Amino acid sequence: MLRNLLLLPLLLVLACGSPPPPDDEAAPFNVASEKAAILQTLNEETIAAFSRDYRGWQDKWVQKDYVSKIYMNFVDSSMTETRGWDDVKQFVVDYFAEHPAPDPLPEPLTDIEVRLYGDGAWVSYEQDDPARGRKLEERLLERIDGQWKIAGMRTVIYGE
Repeated sequence: MLRNLLLLPLLLVLACGSPPPPDDEAAPFNVASEKAAILQTLNEETIAAFSRDYRGWQDKWVQKDYVSKIYMNFVDSSMTETRGWDDVKQFVVDYFAEHPAPDPLPEPLTDIEVRLYGDGAWVSYEQDDPARGRKLEERLLERIDGQWKIAGMRTVIYGE
């Protein structure tokens, strides 16, 4: 009888199943393939923007009122903040009109820090921009219909 009482807690633990898997195993997606898809979105958006391809650029962005774009330039002490899709797209339309010549393309991104949150991602990276120098970027992305799109952008230009 005493032996049966001692076995009862063990049987209860076994009946409840195994503990949940660690976070990396619980993810409903493959981190490496999501990172590759995010890299593709970021590189294609950069190519479109630097080449003045408006349609290609806008295709990489979430087109909602909550998107934002922030530029801080320590070289000339300027800053711009744009909120909402209508203002973000108008900023880009105006910029392309004022600067119609394409910019030299930076090397494609290969090394980014990515934090995945279901259908959202927070990405940060440094990049050497041939026209502006060193910059730090952070992007917020959303997966919409299986495609990663940019919902927020913060760029800090150091110019060194």
